[in-house]
Amino acid sequence: MVGSIKVMSSESYLNGAIQNHNGTEQKLDEFRRFLGKADGDLLKIVGVGAGAWGSVFAALLQDSYGQFRDKVQIRIWRRPGRAVGRATAEHLFEVINSREDVLRRLIRRCAYLKYVEARLGDRTLYADEILKDGFCLNMIDTPLCPLKVVTNLQEAVWDADIVINGLPSTETREVFEEISKYWKERIAMPIIVSLAKGIEAELDPVPRIITPTQMINRATRVPMENILYLGGPNIASEIYNKEYANARICGAGKWRIQLANFLRQPHFIVWDNSDLVTHEVMGGLKNVYAIGAGMVAALTNESATSKSVYFAHCTSEMIFITHLLAEEPEKLAGPLLADTYVTLLKGRNAWYGQMIAKGELSLDMGDSISGKGTIQGVSAVGAFYELLSQSSLNVLHPEANKPVAPVELCPILRTLYKILITRYLFFLLYIFVFKEKNIPEAFKSE
Repeated sequence: MVGSIKVMSSESYLNGAIQNHNGTEQKLDEFRRFLGKADGDLLKIVGVGAGAWGSVFAALLQDSYGQFRDKVQIRIWRRPGRAVGRATAEHLFEVINSREDVLRRLIRRCAYLKYVEARLGDRTLYADEILKDGFCLNMIDTPLCPLKVVTNLQEAVWDADIVINGLPSTETREVFEEISKYWKERIAMPIIVSLAKGIEAELDPVPRIITPTQMINRATRVPMENILYLGGPNIASEIYNKEYANARICGAGKWRIQLANFLRQPHFIVWDNSDLVTHEVMGGLKNVYAIGAGMVAALTNESATSKSVYFAHCTSEMIFITHLLAEEPEKLAGPLLADTYVTLLKGRNAWYGQMIAKGELSLDMGDSISGKGTIQGVSAVGAFYELLSQSSLNVLHPEANKPVAPVELCPILRTLYKILITRYLFFLLYIFVFKEKNIPEAFKSE
Protein backbone atom coordinates (compact mmCIF):
# COMPACT_ATOMS: atom_id res chain seq x y z
CA MET A 1 0.00 0.00 0.00
CA VAL A 2 1.34 3.46 -0.91
CA GLY A 3 2.57 5.33 2.15
CA SER A 4 2.62 2.30 4.39
CA ILE A 5 5.43 1.75 6.84
CA LYS A 6 7.00 -1.66 7.15
CA VAL A 7 7.86 -2.46 10.75
CA MET A 8 10.88 -4.73 11.14
CA SER A 9 11.34 -6.82 14.22
CA SER A 10 14.64 -7.01 16.09
CA GLU A 11 14.95 -10.54 14.75
CA SER A 12 14.82 -9.16 11.19
CA TYR A 13 17.62 -6.71 11.98
CA LEU A 14 19.64 -9.48 13.58
CA ASN A 15 19.18 -11.73 10.55
CA GLY A 16 20.26 -8.90 8.27
CA ALA A 17 23.38 -8.32 10.35
CA ILE A 18 24.21 -12.03 10.27
CA GLN A 19 23.75 -12.14 6.49
CA ASN A 20 26.01 -9.12 6.05
CA HIS A 21 28.59 -10.67 8.37
CA ASN A 22 28.48 -13.93 6.46
CA GLY A 23 28.73 -12.12 3.11
CA THR A 24 31.80 -10.20 4.25
CA GLU A 25 33.47 -13.34 5.59
CA GLN A 26 32.70 -15.17 2.37
CA LYS A 27 34.31 -12.38 0.36
CA LEU A 28 37.37 -12.55 2.59
CA ASP A 29 37.55 -16.33 2.22
CA GLU A 30 37.32 -16.06 -1.57
CA PHE A 31 40.16 -13.57 -1.68
CA ARG A 32 42.28 -15.65 0.68
CA ARG A 33 41.79 -18.70 -1.55
CA PHE A 34 42.71 -16.64 -4.61
CA LEU A 35 46.00 -15.70 -2.90
CA GLY A 36 46.62 -19.32 -1.93
CA LYS A 37 46.25 -18.82 1.80
CA ALA A 38 45.94 -21.99 3.88
CA ASP A 39 43.67 -22.32 6.91
CA GLY A 40 45.32 -20.71 9.90
CA ASP A 41 47.58 -18.58 7.69
CA LEU A 42 46.90 -14.88 8.21
CA LEU A 43 46.32 -12.54 5.28
CA LYS A 44 48.58 -9.64 6.25
CA ILE A 45 47.64 -6.15 5.04
CA VAL A 46 49.63 -3.05 5.99
CA GLY A 47 49.13 0.60 5.14
CA VAL A 48 52.34 2.59 4.71
CA GLY A 49 51.74 6.24 5.54
CA ALA A 50 49.00 7.69 7.70
CA GLY A 51 47.72 10.78 5.93
CA ALA A 52 43.97 11.34 5.65
CA TRP A 53 43.29 8.98 2.74
CA GLY A 54 45.81 6.36 3.87
CA SER A 55 44.32 6.28 7.37
CA VAL A 56 40.74 6.15 6.10
CA PHE A 57 41.58 3.35 3.69
CA ALA A 58 43.10 1.27 6.50
CA ALA A 59 40.11 2.06 8.71
CA LEU A 60 37.67 0.95 5.99
CA LEU A 61 39.44 -2.40 5.79
CA GLN A 62 39.54 -2.67 9.58
CA ASP A 63 35.82 -1.93 9.85
CA SER A 64 35.01 -4.51 7.18
CA TYR A 65 37.39 -7.35 7.94
CA GLY A 66 39.08 -6.65 11.27
CA GLN A 67 36.58 -8.79 13.17
CA PHE A 68 37.99 -11.94 11.52
CA ARG A 69 41.19 -11.95 13.56
CA ASP A 70 42.03 -15.56 12.78
CA LYS A 71 42.02 -14.84 9.04
CA VAL A 72 43.34 -11.33 8.47
CA GLN A 73 45.68 -8.85 10.13
CA ILE A 74 45.33 -5.16 9.24
CA ARG A 75 47.93 -2.67 10.42
CA ILE A 76 49.20 0.78 9.53
CA TRP A 77 52.71 2.23 9.70
CA ARG A 78 53.60 5.80 10.43
CA ARG A 79 56.77 7.49 11.62
CA PRO A 80 57.04 7.91 15.40
CA GLY A 81 57.77 11.11 17.28
CA ARG A 82 55.41 13.60 15.60
CA ALA A 83 54.05 15.70 18.48
CA VAL A 84 50.49 16.97 18.51
CA GLY A 85 50.43 20.73 19.14
CA ARG A 86 48.52 22.25 22.05
CA ALA A 87 45.91 23.89 19.82
CA THR A 88 45.29 20.60 17.99
CA ALA A 89 45.03 18.74 21.31
CA GLU A 90 42.41 21.23 22.50
CA HIS A 91 40.43 20.81 19.28
CA LEU A 92 40.74 17.04 19.53
CA PHE A 93 39.31 17.17 23.05
CA GLU A 94 36.30 19.11 21.73
CA VAL A 95 35.74 16.53 18.98
CA ILE A 96 35.87 13.69 21.49
CA ASN A 97 33.34 15.30 23.80
CA SER A 98 30.98 16.09 20.93
CA ARG A 99 30.73 12.41 19.99
CA GLU A 100 29.15 10.20 22.64
CA ASP A 101 30.23 7.00 20.88
CA VAL A 102 33.86 8.14 20.77
CA LEU A 103 33.77 9.37 24.35
CA ARG A 104 32.40 6.05 25.62
CA ARG A 105 34.95 4.10 23.58
CA LEU A 106 37.89 6.04 25.02
CA ILE A 107 36.58 5.71 28.56
CA ARG A 108 36.19 1.92 28.11
CA ARG A 109 39.77 1.73 26.78
CA CYS A 110 41.03 3.85 29.71
CA ALA A 111 42.37 6.32 27.13
CA TYR A 112 40.29 9.42 27.90
CA LEU A 113 42.46 10.86 30.68
CA LYS A 114 45.45 11.47 28.39
CA TYR A 115 43.32 13.75 26.19
CA VAL A 116 42.21 15.70 29.27
CA GLU A 117 45.85 16.12 30.29
CA ALA A 118 46.86 17.15 26.76
CA ARG A 119 44.13 19.78 26.68
CA LEU A 120 45.47 21.22 29.93
CA GLY A 121 49.01 21.19 28.59
CA ASP A 122 50.16 18.60 31.13
CA ARG A 123 50.98 15.97 28.53
CA THR A 124 52.26 15.79 24.96
CA LEU A 125 50.37 13.52 22.59
CA TYR A 126 51.98 11.93 19.53
CA ALA A 127 50.48 11.26 16.14
CA ASP A 128 51.12 7.51 16.23
CA GLU A 129 49.61 7.39 19.74
CA ILE A 130 46.32 9.04 18.78
CA LEU A 131 46.12 7.01 15.56
CA LYS A 132 45.76 3.89 17.71
CA ASP A 133 42.64 5.52 19.14
CA GLY A 134 41.34 6.36 15.66
CA PHE A 135 42.46 9.97 15.17
CA CYS A 136 44.37 11.01 12.07
CA LEU A 137 46.43 14.15 12.60
CA ASN A 138 45.41 15.46 9.17
CA MET A 139 41.70 14.85 9.76
CA ILE A 140 40.95 15.48 13.43
CA ASP A 141 37.25 16.19 12.88
CA THR A 142 36.53 12.68 11.59
CA PRO A 143 37.20 10.01 14.23
CA LEU A 144 38.04 6.59 12.79
CA CYS A 145 37.96 3.14 14.32
CA PRO A 146 40.94 2.18 16.49
CA LEU A 147 43.87 1.00 14.36
CA LYS A 148 46.82 -1.30 14.96
CA VAL A 149 49.76 1.07 14.50
CA VAL A 150 53.36 0.00 13.88
CA THR A 151 56.20 2.53 14.00
CA ASN A 152 58.97 0.12 12.93
CA LEU A 153 58.96 -0.04 9.13
CA GLN A 154 60.71 -3.41 8.91
CA GLU A 155 58.25 -5.01 11.30
CA ALA A 156 55.34 -3.56 9.35
CA VAL A 157 56.24 -4.72 5.85
CA TRP A 158 58.68 -7.63 5.88
CA ASP A 159 56.04 -10.37 5.51
CA ALA A 160 53.05 -8.33 4.30
CA ASP A 161 50.87 -9.84 1.58
CA ILE A 162 49.29 -6.52 0.56
CA VAL A 163 50.93 -3.12 1.03
CA ILE A 164 48.84 0.04 0.68
CA ASN A 165 50.94 3.06 -0.28
CA GLY A 166 49.34 6.00 1.52
CA LEU A 167 52.44 8.20 1.31
CA PRO A 168 52.62 11.48 -0.59
CA SER A 169 54.29 11.03 -3.98
CA THR A 170 57.20 13.16 -2.73
CA GLU A 171 58.00 10.56 -0.04
CA THR A 172 57.16 7.37 -1.93
CA ARG A 173 60.57 6.75 -3.49
CA GLU A 174 62.56 7.25 -0.28
CA VAL A 175 60.37 5.03 1.90
CA PHE A 176 60.11 2.21 -0.64
CA GLU A 177 63.87 2.24 -1.15
CA GLU A 178 64.09 1.56 2.58
CA ILE A 179 61.42 -1.15 2.31
CA SER A 180 63.34 -2.88 -0.48
CA LYS A 181 66.10 -3.74 2.01
CA TYR A 182 63.65 -5.88 3.95
CA TRP A 183 62.38 -7.77 0.91
CA LYS A 184 65.68 -9.09 -0.42
CA GLU A 185 65.03 -12.56 0.99
CA ARG A 186 61.40 -12.76 -0.12
CA ILE A 187 60.44 -15.52 -2.54
CA ALA A 188 56.97 -14.19 -3.41
CA MET A 189 56.55 -10.45 -3.88
CA PRO A 190 53.58 -8.66 -2.26
CA ILE A 191 50.72 -6.89 -3.99
CA ILE A 192 51.06 -3.11 -3.71
CA VAL A 193 48.12 -0.74 -4.05
CA SER A 194 49.20 2.89 -4.38
CA LEU A 195 46.90 5.73 -3.35
CA ALA A 196 49.50 8.43 -4.11
CA LYS A 197 48.70 11.24 -6.54
CA GLY A 198 51.67 13.11 -7.95
CA ILE A 199 54.51 12.77 -10.43
CA GLU A 200 58.18 13.44 -10.95
CA ALA A 201 59.80 14.59 -14.19
CA GLU A 202 62.71 12.64 -15.66
CA LEU A 203 64.60 14.39 -18.46
CA ASP A 204 67.34 11.89 -19.37
CA PRO A 205 67.69 10.02 -21.63
CA VAL A 206 64.31 11.32 -22.86
CA PRO A 207 61.72 13.49 -21.10
CA ARG A 208 59.09 11.41 -19.34
CA ILE A 209 56.95 11.36 -16.24
CA ILE A 210 57.60 9.03 -13.32
CA THR A 211 54.44 8.06 -11.45
CA PRO A 212 54.29 6.64 -7.89
CA THR A 213 53.76 3.07 -9.13
CA GLN A 214 56.89 3.43 -11.29
CA MET A 215 58.80 4.86 -8.31
CA ILE A 216 57.80 1.78 -6.29
CA ASN A 217 58.80 -0.56 -9.12
CA ARG A 218 62.23 1.06 -9.44
CA ALA A 219 62.83 1.13 -5.70
CA THR A 220 61.76 -2.44 -4.90
CA ARG A 221 61.94 -4.38 -8.19
CA VAL A 222 58.44 -5.66 -7.44
CA PRO A 223 57.06 -6.41 -10.95
CA MET A 224 54.60 -3.87 -12.36
CA GLU A 225 51.90 -6.53 -12.60
CA ASN A 226 51.91 -6.57 -8.77
CA ILE A 227 51.62 -2.78 -8.43
CA LEU A 228 48.23 -1.10 -8.83
CA TYR A 229 46.80 2.39 -8.44
CA LEU A 230 43.51 3.21 -6.76
CA GLY A 231 41.94 6.62 -7.26
CA GLY A 232 38.63 8.29 -7.77
CA PRO A 233 36.37 11.16 -6.70
CA ASN A 234 37.20 10.59 -3.06
CA ILE A 235 37.06 12.97 -0.09
CA ALA A 236 38.46 10.87 2.74
CA SER A 237 36.22 12.15 5.55
CA GLU A 238 33.06 11.77 3.45
CA ILE A 239 33.93 8.20 2.54
CA TYR A 240 34.46 7.23 6.15
CA ASN A 241 31.12 8.83 7.03
CA LYS A 242 29.61 6.45 4.45
CA GLU A 243 28.69 9.04 1.84
CA TYR A 244 28.47 7.39 -1.56
CA ALA A 245 31.74 7.26 -3.49
CA ASN A 246 33.39 5.24 -6.21
CA ALA A 247 36.93 4.56 -7.31
CA ARG A 248 38.92 2.65 -9.89
CA ILE A 249 41.69 0.21 -9.24
CA CYS A 250 44.02 0.23 -12.22
CA GLY A 251 46.77 -2.10 -13.34
CA ALA A 252 47.45 -5.55 -14.74
CA GLY A 253 44.62 -8.04 -14.92
CA LYS A 254 46.39 -10.54 -12.67
CA TRP A 255 45.07 -8.96 -9.47
CA ARG A 256 42.80 -5.99 -10.16
CA ILE A 257 39.42 -7.71 -10.64
CA GLN A 258 39.76 -9.73 -7.45
CA LEU A 259 41.04 -6.69 -5.55
CA ALA A 260 38.13 -4.60 -6.78
CA ASN A 261 35.70 -7.15 -5.38
CA PHE A 262 37.61 -7.41 -2.10
CA LEU A 263 37.66 -3.62 -1.60
CA ARG A 264 34.09 -2.97 -2.74
CA GLN A 265 31.58 -1.91 -0.08
CA PRO A 266 27.93 -0.83 -0.27
CA HIS A 267 28.85 2.87 -0.07
CA PHE A 268 32.27 2.60 -1.77
CA ILE A 269 32.01 1.13 -5.25
CA VAL A 270 35.32 -0.01 -6.75
CA TRP A 271 35.63 -0.59 -10.50
CA ASP A 272 38.65 -1.96 -12.30
CA ASN A 273 40.52 -0.57 -15.30
CA SER A 274 43.67 -1.50 -17.20
CA ASP A 275 44.84 2.06 -18.00
CA LEU A 276 47.26 2.66 -15.16
CA VAL A 277 49.20 5.53 -16.76
CA THR A 278 46.25 7.77 -17.62
CA HIS A 279 44.71 7.47 -14.18
CA GLU A 280 48.00 8.25 -12.42
CA VAL A 281 48.74 11.20 -14.71
CA MET A 282 45.24 12.55 -14.12
CA GLY A 283 45.68 11.94 -10.41
CA GLY A 284 48.68 14.26 -10.45
CA LEU A 285 47.19 16.81 -12.84
CA LYS A 286 43.96 17.29 -10.91
CA ASN A 287 45.94 18.48 -7.86
CA VAL A 288 47.78 21.01 -10.03
CA TYR A 289 44.61 22.56 -11.37
CA ALA A 290 42.79 22.30 -8.03
CA ILE A 291 45.19 24.89 -6.60
CA GLY A 292 44.18 27.26 -9.39
CA ALA A 293 40.51 26.48 -8.78
CA GLY A 294 40.89 27.52 -5.15
CA MET A 295 42.56 30.77 -6.19
CA VAL A 296 39.82 31.57 -8.70
CA ALA A 297 37.12 30.86 -6.10
CA ALA A 298 38.79 33.18 -3.58
CA LEU A 299 39.62 35.98 -6.02
CA THR A 300 36.14 36.06 -7.56
CA ASN A 301 34.16 35.66 -4.33
CA GLU A 302 32.96 32.18 -5.36
CA SER A 303 31.63 33.39 -8.72
CA ALA A 304 29.88 30.44 -10.38
CA THR A 305 30.57 31.85 -13.83
CA SER A 306 34.29 32.31 -13.16
CA LYS A 307 34.63 28.83 -11.69
CA SER A 308 32.81 27.23 -14.62
CA VAL A 309 35.01 29.05 -17.15
CA TYR A 310 38.10 27.94 -15.24
CA PHE A 311 36.83 24.35 -15.17
CA ALA A 312 36.38 24.36 -18.95
CA HIS A 313 39.87 25.76 -19.59
CA CYS A 314 41.69 23.57 -17.08
CA THR A 315 40.08 20.33 -18.29
CA SER A 316 41.09 21.31 -21.82
CA GLU A 317 44.71 21.64 -20.65
CA MET A 318 44.51 18.35 -18.78
CA ILE A 319 43.28 16.55 -21.90
CA PHE A 320 46.06 18.13 -23.99
CA ILE A 321 48.75 17.10 -21.49
CA THR A 322 47.42 13.58 -21.02
CA HIS A 323 47.22 12.94 -24.76
CA LEU A 324 50.79 14.18 -25.06
CA LEU A 325 52.16 11.92 -22.31
CA ALA A 326 50.12 8.73 -22.70
CA GLU A 327 50.03 6.61 -25.85
CA GLU A 328 46.34 5.66 -25.72
CA PRO A 329 44.82 7.74 -22.93
CA GLU A 330 41.35 7.10 -21.65
CA LYS A 331 38.83 9.89 -22.17
CA LEU A 332 38.32 12.46 -19.43
CA ALA A 333 34.85 11.17 -18.62
CA GLY A 334 33.01 9.14 -16.01
CA PRO A 335 35.04 8.53 -12.82
CA LEU A 336 38.06 10.42 -14.20
CA LEU A 337 35.99 13.55 -14.78
CA ALA A 338 34.22 13.13 -11.43
CA ASP A 339 37.59 12.80 -9.70
CA THR A 340 38.79 16.04 -11.28
CA TYR A 341 35.57 17.88 -10.42
CA VAL A 342 35.44 16.89 -6.75
CA THR A 343 39.12 17.73 -6.23
CA LEU A 344 38.65 21.17 -7.76
CA LEU A 345 35.55 21.61 -5.66
CA LYS A 346 36.61 20.31 -2.26
CA GLY A 347 40.14 18.93 -2.03
CA ARG A 348 43.04 20.01 0.14
CA ASN A 349 44.80 21.47 -2.93
CA ALA A 350 41.78 23.68 -3.69
CA TRP A 351 41.73 24.74 -0.04
CA TYR A 352 45.44 25.59 -0.28
CA GLY A 353 44.84 27.74 -3.35
CA GLN A 354 42.09 29.60 -1.53
CA MET A 355 44.25 30.24 1.53
CA ILE A 356 47.15 31.48 -0.61
CA ALA A 357 44.89 33.83 -2.57
CA LYS A 358 43.32 35.17 0.62
CA GLY A 359 46.70 35.73 2.20
CA GLU A 360 45.93 33.33 5.05
CA LEU A 361 48.85 31.09 4.08
CA SER A 362 52.32 32.05 2.91
CA LEU A 363 54.37 30.20 0.31
CA ASP A 364 57.23 30.32 2.80
CA MET A 365 55.30 27.81 4.92
CA GLY A 366 56.11 25.13 2.35
CA ASP A 367 53.79 22.46 1.01
CA SER A 368 53.31 20.50 4.25
CA ILE A 369 50.53 22.18 6.19
CA SER A 370 49.58 21.32 9.76
CA GLY A 371 46.21 19.59 9.89
CA LYS A 372 46.16 19.01 6.13
CA GLY A 373 49.34 17.12 5.29
CA THR A 374 51.29 17.47 2.04
CA ILE A 375 49.81 19.66 -0.69
CA GLN A 376 50.90 17.41 -3.55
CA GLY A 377 49.86 19.83 -6.28
CA VAL A 378 52.80 22.15 -5.53
CA SER A 379 55.54 19.66 -6.48
CA ALA A 380 53.40 18.44 -9.39
CA VAL A 381 53.26 22.00 -10.81
CA GLY A 382 57.05 22.07 -10.92
CA ALA A 383 57.34 18.57 -12.40
CA PHE A 384 54.78 19.07 -15.18
CA TYR A 385 56.18 22.51 -16.06
CA GLU A 386 59.73 21.18 -16.25
CA LEU A 387 58.70 18.23 -18.37
CA LEU A 388 56.52 20.20 -20.78
CA SER A 389 59.23 22.83 -21.27
CA GLN A 390 61.47 20.35 -23.08
CA SER A 391 62.06 21.17 -26.74
CA SER A 392 62.18 17.48 -27.62
CA LEU A 393 58.43 17.40 -26.95
CA ASN A 394 57.73 20.35 -29.24
CA VAL A 395 54.29 20.62 -30.83
CA LEU A 396 53.01 22.87 -33.60
CA HIS A 397 51.50 26.12 -32.36
CA PRO A 398 48.00 26.32 -33.90
CA GLU A 399 48.20 30.07 -34.61
CA ALA A 400 51.90 30.87 -35.00
CA ASN A 401 52.37 27.72 -37.09
CA LYS A 402 55.77 26.98 -35.58
CA PRO A 403 57.12 24.38 -33.15
CA VAL A 404 56.87 25.35 -29.48
CA ALA A 405 57.36 23.60 -26.17
CA PRO A 406 54.02 22.15 -24.98
CA VAL A 407 54.01 24.38 -21.90
CA GLU A 408 53.49 27.38 -24.20
CA LEU A 409 50.00 26.02 -24.90
CA CYS A 410 49.21 25.64 -21.18
CA PRO A 411 48.61 29.17 -19.83
CA ILE A 412 47.10 28.01 -16.52
CA LEU A 413 50.06 25.75 -15.77
CA ARG A 414 52.47 28.58 -16.64
CA THR A 415 50.66 30.96 -14.31
CA LEU A 416 50.63 28.48 -11.42
CA TYR A 417 54.34 27.89 -11.94
CA LYS A 418 55.05 31.64 -11.77
CA ILE A 419 53.00 31.98 -8.58
CA LEU A 420 54.04 28.84 -6.69
CA ILE A 421 57.54 28.02 -7.92
CA THR A 422 59.29 31.17 -9.18
CA ARG A 423 56.90 33.42 -7.21
CA TYR A 424 57.14 35.96 -10.01
CA LEU A 425 53.39 36.62 -9.91
CA PHE A 426 52.93 36.09 -6.18
CA PHE A 427 53.74 39.74 -5.41
CA LEU A 428 51.17 40.87 -7.97
CA LEU A 429 48.64 38.53 -6.41
CA TYR A 430 49.42 40.05 -3.01
CA ILE A 431 48.81 43.55 -4.38
CA PHE A 432 45.50 42.42 -5.84
CA VAL A 433 44.29 40.96 -2.56
CA PHE A 434 45.49 43.59 -0.12
CA LYS A 435 46.09 46.79 -2.03
CA GLU A 436 44.58 47.76 -5.35
CA LYS A 437 41.79 45.15 -5.56
CA ASN A 438 42.32 45.18 -9.32
CA ILE A 439 43.81 42.26 -11.23
CA PRO A 440 47.25 43.33 -12.49
CA GLU A 441 47.69 43.26 -16.25
CA ALA A 442 50.52 40.74 -16.04
CA PHE A 443 48.27 38.35 -14.12
CA LYS A 444 45.41 38.89 -16.52
CA SER A 445 47.60 38.25 -19.52
CA GLU A 446 48.32 34.75 -18.33
